[in-house]
Amino acid sequence: MTINKRQIMDADAPNRSTGIINGRSSNVLNWDDVRYSWAYPKYKKMLANFWTPFEVNMQHDAKQFTKLEPHEQDAFLKIIGLLALLDSIQTDYAGKVADYLTDSSLSALMIILAQQEVIHNHSYSYVLSSIVNKAKQDEVFDYWRSEQTLRDRNDFVTEGYREFAEDPTAENLLKSIVYDVVLEGLFFYSGFAFFYNLARNQKMVATSTMINYINRDEQIHVDLFVKIFKEILAENPELNTPELADFVRDTFVKAAELEIEWGRTIIGDKIDGVSMKDLEDYIKFYANVRCNQLGFDRPFEGYRKNPLRWIVAYEEVDHGKSDFFEQKSRQYTKVSQVDNGFDEL
Repeated sequence: MTINKRQIMDADAPNRSTGIINGRSSNVLNWDDVRYSWAYPKYKKMLANFWTPFEVNMQHDAKQFTKLEPHEQDAFLKIIGLLALLDSIQTDYAGKVADYLTDSSLSALMIILAQQEVIHNHSYSYVLSSIVNKAKQDEVFDYWRSEQTLRDRNDFVTEGYREFAEDPTAENLLKSIVYDVVLEGLFFYSGFAFFYNLARNQKMVATSTMINYINRDEQIHVDLFVKIFKEILAENPELNTPELADFVRDTFVKAAELEIEWGRTIIGDKIDGVSMKDLEDYIKFYANVRCNQLGFDRPFEGYRKNPLRWIVAYEEVDHGKSDFFEQKSRQYTKVSQVDNGFDEL
């Protein structure tokens, strides 16, 4: 099914859109007159989560990084390199999706989402500039070119996005959303587990606090894309085919395999507190969760419970501006990119 871009202005159309894709709308946004009842609450939630990297004082982490074990330092930097690439392409992808959503409220949510991805990407630069020199920063941001396991999993998502960008059909939009849910709802999670495990051992707590902010945002992003996916199918039921169900299942099976291989590469059995067996089960558990959210059968038999029970405290807390490790109010020091603790090493 061909899909058309949203017009900048359509004077003959109503303000309230007539459809999520291939609909009509004046493109005037009136939050009191939108088609989807969940759009405004989602907007308020995304605004309430606003944060910037400057709010987190990295001075303690900057001093502590050199005291990590070599394999912890290596995993830390490689995961930051992974997250930086994935959130970079997310910014661009969100804008491309916004062009084809013929509902002004949903296109607005995509723009907010893209802005949050820019903040996430900035946070990785901010962390790196706190703990390593410029040459090492540049090396980390180029890991995706030389680390084959990393390259394979990144190509898996970017190729799916490219198909939609180059051939914007309804079918390719739906498939690209599946890849988005993989990226934001599965591919980040072994990395998140690594940072949370450091934090529960009182290591790199500031970095892990920032990761929790990112994790919280990504959960909202996944839910937003799931809602868009389901609305597209509800308004265009002919797109809900057995072939789509097979695609979703196969995509999550392959994604889980790639994420497990990445986990073996950067965590394996080298990190105290996270066994490879538990990490593999955790990835399959989340693959099941995400498929179920999209409305399809879980691809892995069993795996209905999170094997990393300790991680729930870090994933699900909604702490605003409080320290989720100590559960107390945090007084942030506003620091600049050139004065974030690195000179005190």
